[in-house]
Amino acid sequence: MIAMLQGKLEYMTESEAVILCGGVGYEVTMPASDLSSMPGIGEEVRVYTHLSVNENTGINLFGFLSRDTLEMFRRLITVSGIGPKGAVGILSTMSVQDLQMAILTEDVASIAKAPGVGKKTAAKLVLELKDKVDWKQTLEARLDAGAAAAAAVPGRSAAAADAIEALVSLGYSRSDAAKAVAAVPGGDSMDADDLLTNSLRYL
Repeated sequence: MIAMLQGKLEYMTESEAVILCGGVGYEVTMPASDLSSMPGIGEEVRVYTHLSVNENTGINLFGFLSRDTLEMFRRLITVSGIGPKGAVGILSTMSVQDLQMAILTEDVASIAKAPGVGKKTAAKLVLELKDKVDWKQTLEARLDAGAAAAAAVPGRSAAAADAIEALVSLGYSRSDAAKAVAAVPGGDSMDADDLLTNSLRYL
């Protein structure tokens, strides 16, 4: 198993990077978000990798700039109907944090925007992953201090739940609504109307 590559970035395409390690160039498929954050050509980079062996597609190496993204990728490919390339597509469309929030709030519509992922697959993803991850720990570590309160969402209070539903009815996605409500300072002591008013500032 190739767990990590550290070497010079030789070149990139729209979906892959070639990393030179010890005189060998490794072709690594990566999410668009990670490719856009890569250093310049010739500079050193560290990529966490997953080696996929498939009788149809052969041997492929998938890479990520953070272990969090790699771990999410590995969770995604456990879902029936989502292969490695599909998982990369999802992570190209959504950050790990946004995907976590979408799963937590059952925001199937946001996940279904990823290429090759329909609503049925997105719903299956939510169903299979929602109870397999310690979202409280993950969100508290990854979101900012204001949004960290969302770790117990949605419905940490009736007021929060009502405010989220009101924002959804206004056309916002459930995950964006939950993040906005969670970001309101002192939101736990507000009623639904005040939460709604203040959360609009974060959308």
